Amino acid sequence: MSAVDQAGFEQVRDWLSQRCGFNFPPHKSDLLRQRMGRVLRRFGMADLNQLARELTMVGAREVQLAVMHAASINHTYFFREPEVLERFMETALPSFQDRPEFRIWSAACSTGEEAYTIAILLAERLSPQVLKRVSILGSDISAPVVERAELGVFPSRQFAQTDPDLVQRWFKPTGINQYRVNPELRDVCTFRRMNLKATPYPFTKPFQAVFCRNILYYFDRSDQAATVRALYDVVEPGGWLVTSVTESIRHLGSMWEPVATGLYRRAS
Repeated sequence: MSAVDQAGFEQVRDWLSQRCGFNFPPHKSDLLRQRMGRVLRRFGMADLNQLARELTMVGAREVQLAVMHAASINHTYFFREPEVLERFMETALPSFQDRPEFRIWSAACSTGEEAYTIAILLAERLSPQVLKRVSILGSDISAPVVERAELGVFPSRQFAQTDPDLVQRWFKPTGINQYRVNPELRDVCTFRRMNLKATPYPFTKPFQAVFCRNILYYFDRSDQAATVRALYDVVEPGGWLVTSVTESIRHLGSMWEPVATGLYRRAS
């Protein structure tokens, strides 16, 4: 890589860190170069130096969104980390399941599998009627994946970890090896583009639970700490935070009280 292109690479990496909180240390440099190569080809740019210039120009929104989308990690599937999901259902859900309505946020939702998984779990655990009392927000920084989440159509490979009976109950075949989520699930879930680094978050009503899984380890420590503080502020007293089994927030000095692996609670 030329010195000019290396300079452009570093500028793009710094822009992603400052704008989105994405952290690409040296051992992830090749991954970032590969992903930015898709952006270069899409816009017919010569190199990363040109991309770095374009990012800061007036009217660069399309390029900026493409860079954020390429850099974000969008690999997901239904019922990911079932042990954490079951822990949430057993430990957290009973604390608010009898409310006339409750709100759950799937932060960094990618193409929506987590949000729809939560809806299915609630319906299976409490009865399908509970969906009339539930609002689930799914958010992601990438506009294309939010659009896919709203569409609610998924390839069969996304169900590799899903009980076939659940697929039959909650999805309808559409096209070749694809399934569309049933309307009663789709009506529960709302999807929006959102940058988790843009704190404080613009919510007027608190959530009973927030799922923030498999995203924090792409942030540096300061952004991790800022994110979990901001999440704390939008969860009601006694509410819950769900992370993945590989993401502990105990080292971040937050006010979240650890309950079990991947499960934290805000003080009542």
